[in-house]
Amino acid sequence: MKKNESSVTSLISAFARSYHSQFDTPKIFNDYLAKEFISEKEFTEIKENMVQGIHFFNKDIAQKFEGNTEEILNWITQVQLSPITLSRAAYCEKILLHEVTLGLRQYVVLGAGLDTFSFRHPELENSLEIFEIDHPATQEFKKQRLDEAKLKIPSNLHFISMDFTKNLSYQNLKHKGFDHKKTFFSLLGVSYYLTKEEVSSLIDDLFTKVPSGSSIVFDYADENLFEEKGISNRVENMVKMASIGGEPMKSCFSYFEIEKMLEKSDLLIYEHLSPEKVNELYFNNREDDLSAFETIHYIHAIKK
Repeated sequence: MKKNESSVTSLISAFARSYHSQFDTPKIFNDYLAKEFISEKEFTEIKENMVQGIHFFNKDIAQKFEGNTEEILNWITQVQLSPITLSRAAYCEKILLHEVTLGLRQYVVLGAGLDTFSFRHPELENSLEIFEIDHPATQEFKKQRLDEAKLKIPSNLHFISMDFTKNLSYQNLKHKGFDHKKTFFSLLGVSYYLTKEEVSSLIDDLFTKVPSGSSIVFDYADENLFEEKGISNRVENMVKMASIGGEPMKSCFSYFEIEKMLEKSDLLIYEHLSPEKVNELYFNNREDDLSAFETIHYIHAIKK
């Protein structure tokens, strides 16, 4: 990420969630508030950039839908932008809400971007403390958007500015009320942009100060990330776009490597979703172009 610039990927992710909420049926993950975080100008600019870039994504589709901007945008969004964003959010939130029914009182969102969970669940304001951790520029951008949308920051939402490539500082969390109790972490859309060593160190740091039973949901790219092309070259396109956007993808893992890394931090894999399983759970029997992304896996791991 460039210095003092908000994350491009967080804006694209919000765009994808917003588009899905407004135009796709049935819903995989209905983030009806995402549109509040994107200005009309930005929505239009992202839309225009995507449509103008259709030859980069797929020349056949460019020819097939030539002149039909809505069809082109729909194809790009469903094939390229939305699948990972929607399915990982749906998976994570299902587990989080289940943990809340079991008495969870503390939730840490790493790489929160333009996350809307706390605003969509006002009923949890007095029972769940939420700590959003991200780059300072991204958090300032989000606060500005909240202000513009006249969305009041709930009392249980705390912003923590942090650079993930540096060591995690629990001091910053404690200043905002973080306590030594069972905690749920989400780390979505972050691992690809860190080196393997940085991912391992971050997870290690996270679980040194929380008790047994604390857990994490995260997504990771498997060892085929830099070789797999995917449907309509979308995996290759994703890697290229990240690099062009100034946020290059740096790491991918085999399942064995993930298992070993988590074991080192005293974590056990409770559930692993392969791309095939993600497709079965979230994209089965759809009549549109949405399908699970090749090479992307989801993990729910728990501290012993």
